[in-house]
Amino acid sequence: MRKFFLFIFFAGLLFTSCSQYKNTSFTKIVDFPENISEEEKVKIAAHVVPKAQQYTWQQMELTAFIHFGMNTFTNREWGEGTEDPNLFNPTDFNAEQWISNLKETGFKMVILTAKHHDGFCLWPTKTTNHSVAFSTWREGKGDVVREVKNACDKFDVKFGVYLSPWDRNAPSYGDSPVYNQMFIDQLTELLSNYGEIHEIWFDGANGEGPNGKRQEYDWESFYNVIDSLQPKAVKAIMGNDIRWVGNEKGLGRETEWSVTPLNPDINENIINENNRLELKPTSDDLGSRTLISKANTLYWYPSEVDVSIRPGWFYHPDQDGQVKSLRELVNIYFKSVGMNSVLLLNIPPDTRGLINETDILRLKEFSSYLKTVFEDNKLSNTSVYWKANIGDSKEFDIKKTDTINTIMLQEDIQKGQRVENFKVEGLFDNEWKILTEGTTIGYKRLLQFEDAVISKIRVTIINSRDKANIKNIGAFYAPPTEEITKKESLSDVGFDWAEVLLNEPLTVNIGKEYEISGFTYNPPINEENAFIYNFYVSNDNINWTKIISNGEFSNIENNPIPQFVRFDKKYKTKYFKFETIRGTKGGKPVVKSNQIGLLTK
Repeated sequence: MRKFFLFIFFAGLLFTSCSQYKNTSFTKIVDFPENISEEEKVKIAAHVVPKAQQYTWQQMELTAFIHFGMNTFTNREWGEGTEDPNLFNPTDFNAEQWISNLKETGFKMVILTAKHHDGFCLWPTKTTNHSVAFSTWREGKGDVVREVKNACDKFDVKFGVYLSPWDRNAPSYGDSPVYNQMFIDQLTELLSNYGEIHEIWFDGANGEGPNGKRQEYDWESFYNVIDSLQPKAVKAIMGNDIRWVGNEKGLGRETEWSVTPLNPDINENIINENNRLELKPTSDDLGSRTLISKANTLYWYPSEVDVSIRPGWFYHPDQDGQVKSLRELVNIYFKSVGMNSVLLLNIPPDTRGLINETDILRLKEFSSYLKTVFEDNKLSNTSVYWKANIGDSKEFDIKKTDTINTIMLQEDIQKGQRVENFKVEGLFDNEWKILTEGTTIGYKRLLQFEDAVISKIRVTIINSRDKANIKNIGAFYAPPTEEITKKESLSDVGFDWAEVLLNEPLTVNIGKEYEISGFTYNPPINEENAFIYNFYVSNDNINWTKIISNGEFSNIENNPIPQFVRFDKKYKTKYFKFETIRGTKGGKPVVKSNQIGLLTK
């Protein structure tokens, strides 16, 4: 596990002086010697650096997630694993259409869901019959992984795979050693047969197998397979190279440290250490001085921000009108890439096997906007490498006293992430005024403020863990997106109608007869939201018609956005009943009447 770090010899000598760190770095991981001070720990933290693969990964900034598989054709988010392989039948599958459009719109890598939780494999695996080899698509000779990889090679786009550890189809799931070997076999196929793989993406989804036992993943063996077969690849999320930012909203942290004591929960020692420090991916503080003072080990473990361009991760035709607006995508970019993270944006192909035209149009708008903003640096002296001590300031001229509202700062992270606080001032009629200020910088920091017509900016490093290495500075003007975002109503029926007859199952008298076409569910935040449900309608509160049986809200615990459910036809009703059957983690969540809306259009 810890073969990457430079072991600290001669500790007593090493920590006697700050000056000895000038030529010292610790690649990816460092263990602290015993009995050193907080200040010495902080100084060491300033010299933790990424390994080559991590640095290359950070430079990509924009990567694309492709959720495509059985769920595309069942209109689900999480499949059961019992689906007929013949349901997978994209009529116009064209991987080159995916990759050429993504390349054109600025994406540097594509990560494909080679297998999701339903266990359906997009390549002809020897491990299961639940795969493309047992579908009628391409007469059973198709290989989605192969075609996507070939398209990536053609258009010079890096390629990664998401292989879900949770498999609801595998009979061996829950029999931990047996299933782990099958998973290793699947991983080996993917990493051996398709050339270079740049990122392997795991989530921590887990459940009980047919034997009623919870599967225990052998993460360290999985890592060994990757390191053996694809040593240049980065391991993400439940991997120890790239961490999950902690939400699926596209939002990074104001203070985003790449150097952190956090590591994925892959063994008892790491789990115990994370628990001791009260650390998890959702924690606000992942790298402060206070936290470092308590830690035994630090890792270079940068953040990846994942979010979907649509409400769901897989394509659903009723979401064609819910593609994120240009304004939303721009905001996500500033709060992900602009907060020292890489943005992993999900773009799900439709049942044809094509990226939908609506999504492509929005991506082109997004790409054009970013080019408009960032190809025009307003600074006249753009070539800068600034080695700054605490308290140092540096002035930069604005071309022709132009309008700016955005500042970009970059550290040379190959020498560590060091800046803790900074401010940016503008010169207004010979008077310096603060434009913006921030905490961490890292690979890239973007800050926005009100339009300012100024002749100079001044950057001041207020605090840093060692001499700051500022690699790049930019000043830009980001115009309004000129798009008014309309929040879609969560109900076509007013909320003054509701008379709750029962709380469990939630039974509501609408007040009069409506012809409804669906319903909405607005999930609470910070609660277990994933569950199975039934939905009923009635005109007399006696005779009920079940409209939806075993519906599933699966992927909203970390992405609690409004859910829109459309019926296959309209139903006249005066009552509805919403029945939660079970949560995906056990229990039985309670749904309140103010969380449900009715659709009539």
